[in-house]
Amino acid sequence: MNLRVQSELSTDLSTPIVDNAGATEPRLLRVAIDLPRHTLFEYLPPLGLRSSQVPLGARVRVPVGTRERMGVVVEYADEPTVDPSTLRPVQALIDPTPLLDGALLRLLHWTAQYYHHPPGEIYAAALPLALRQGAPVWPILELWRLRPDSTLAPPTRGRQRAPRQRALLELLATSPEGLSAAQLDVLGSGWRAAARLLEARGQVERVSRPTGGTVGPAQPDAPAGRVPAAAPAPAPAPTVAQSAAVSSIDAAAGSFAAFVLQGATGSGKTEVYLRSMARALERGRSALVLVPEIALTPQLIARFRERLPCAMAVLHSGLRDSERLAAWRAARDGQARIVLGTRSAVFAPVPQLGLIVVDEEHDSSYKQQDGGCRYSARDLAVTRAQQSQVPVVLGSATPAFETLHNLALGRYQGLSLPRRADQPEAPRLGLIDLRTQSVTQGLSASVIDAMRRHLGAGGQVLVYINRRGYAPTLLCTACGWIAPCRQCDARLTVHHGAGELRCHYCGAVDALPTRCPRCGYVVKPVGQGTERIEQTLQQWFPEQALIRLDRDTAGDPGELQALMDRMLSGEARILVGTQMVTKGHHFPEVSLVIVLNADHGLFSTDFRAAERLAQTIVQVAGRAGREQRRGEVLIQTEYPEHPLLQSLLAGGYDLFAATALAERAAAHWPPYGRIALLRASGLRPSAAMDFLAAARALAPVGHAVRLLGPVAATMARRAARYHAQLLLESAERGPLHRFLDAWLPGVAALPQSRRVRYALDVDPLDIQ
Repeated sequence: MNLRVQSELSTDLSTPIVDNAGATEPRLLRVAIDLPRHTLFEYLPPLGLRSSQVPLGARVRVPVGTRERMGVVVEYADEPTVDPSTLRPVQALIDPTPLLDGALLRLLHWTAQYYHHPPGEIYAAALPLALRQGAPVWPILELWRLRPDSTLAPPTRGRQRAPRQRALLELLATSPEGLSAAQLDVLGSGWRAAARLLEARGQVERVSRPTGGTVGPAQPDAPAGRVPAAAPAPAPAPTVAQSAAVSSIDAAAGSFAAFVLQGATGSGKTEVYLRSMARALERGRSALVLVPEIALTPQLIARFRERLPCAMAVLHSGLRDSERLAAWRAARDGQARIVLGTRSAVFAPVPQLGLIVVDEEHDSSYKQQDGGCRYSARDLAVTRAQQSQVPVVLGSATPAFETLHNLALGRYQGLSLPRRADQPEAPRLGLIDLRTQSVTQGLSASVIDAMRRHLGAGGQVLVYINRRGYAPTLLCTACGWIAPCRQCDARLTVHHGAGELRCHYCGAVDALPTRCPRCGYVVKPVGQGTERIEQTLQQWFPEQALIRLDRDTAGDPGELQALMDRMLSGEARILVGTQMVTKGHHFPEVSLVIVLNADHGLFSTDFRAAERLAQTIVQVAGRAGREQRRGEVLIQTEYPEHPLLQSLLAGGYDLFAATALAERAAAHWPPYGRIALLRASGLRPSAAMDFLAAARALAPVGHAVRLLGPVAATMARRAARYHAQLLLESAERGPLHRFLDAWLPGVAALPQSRRVRYALDVDPLDIQ
């Protein structure tokens, strides 16, 4: 019996299948399907095909129960792990060639293993929505053509009344391969009705043809999809440090090396990226660039287009599905030699990869924290570079503690960029002791005086407060009522301009009351957010144009760019913003930066809070004094003697990090230990705790992992669900992952697991 007949007629796996050359043919296909299952699904090959004729990385349609689903073939197998009689064949092969190449398959497999996440969900997340739904890789072009046995004339009886049919037949006769709808539109709008009549008579036919890897043209100024190449602009002369950094990165071409590019804001990290990418392009390779925020992509696109003579693909969550698919196609086809994107772009297809860049590598946006696999794009970028044997550059003025630890161990190589010779001195940092100052709506007298001084000298002022809205609390001073969220253990935030109370955790919205619903007394907002600071500053400086930058004023990249243009042009003199203002923006005329509400990170229960606060202060301080004038940074605090603030003033981020890392080492916290969190939520307060307690009881005896908890989350009730967590600690990575491999199958089988939502977070950013 030949192979084809055996595949069609038999599911007997007892007899080996041998090809003509004597090699054993794999019997089964293992398929990743977008379902919450931690193992792969097994299938026989499609009828009429051998397993080896189904390429790894291709999509297939498979039966799952009574439904049909799309999956990705990721492995061949000889022996099934289930009863052979239950195996069914793949229904259809969607892709005749691999959709995901071997390098990307290795990365996705590693991701599923390291984060202990269902592999089907990982593979699905690497594809645009249309491809997950089974759409063809390339656009299908519909063509009309004459049938081989067709005549050029419409039926004799209707010849005089069918001029459109005759014109259509004559035009189709000029192209045996057929013509598209766009080409036939020259006949006017009536050609479609004529074509359908001729099709019914058997004279013309419709055929579909893939476009062969071409994508539609993109608008040159659009930050979405595929961005075409432009003529390169001349490059500025590099500094000695920049040249040395580029040479080191270039010397590692064709091998794995991780570089930490550290330098003060404005010292020229982007120039190093550009020159390193240009070297990769000269070698015929491509580059992958990750940025933490959508807001940064328009600026980088503009700079890259000025300097690099190639097309780019841009991938981020703000794209429409069609734009994301077009960008993905351009990247996979090699048309886009540079792929630029946010967190999920780490899974982008990049053939001939030669370099990976992670800008602002310390940023928490690289960690997926809600829904799906809780992966770190920064860590996956390093893994991808190692698997692909290419260099990776991690750039930041304030590297993450894990990155600094790897530097100290010699796993990463440090590249330092000192301040450029044409830069002014580093900004002066000063602490404003709120205990000794008069304060008006959150602004001290010293801050107001400093603003007058800098604005009078022609400078711009940036005011940073990481709270959007008007005020974080609405209070009744008579009975003490505080506006609560009905679904969370949180207070509603006042949004005065919209006349609303909003929950920043679950999104609930209520109308803003003028009187207490409990006692009827007048209520008042307490505390400050960006909206209130904006209002206060408009009263202090009515003659100065002011803009506010937060999620409420810059909901999309277009709004953000408009605000940035007003600041860059000098039209606006004061900028009030949240953490969005710290993300690498360049404001040449900003000479004063003010940090409000700095104390919130000094006494947090989260062990990373101090690290994040120090990074934020240094990053926002870097917006000051970037051109000719020296900047000044004022930090308002009620705890000026706090060690974190004192170490920042005395020795900058390096001294703070050295001190904090020593504390982490003493406590065996990351990066000197490994942790994971099992998070759970339920509709009843006891559901999550009962599940986690049962999970803890499953821990095998004699393991090297310490389990702490379960405990309720810091905010136990969010979005009408009750949250709790179980902490796992280990001195080394290996024992932790071996424990998880053995423990998680039992956790999934617990009866309590069906009454909760749960997720494992490996290397969590916070444990609140």
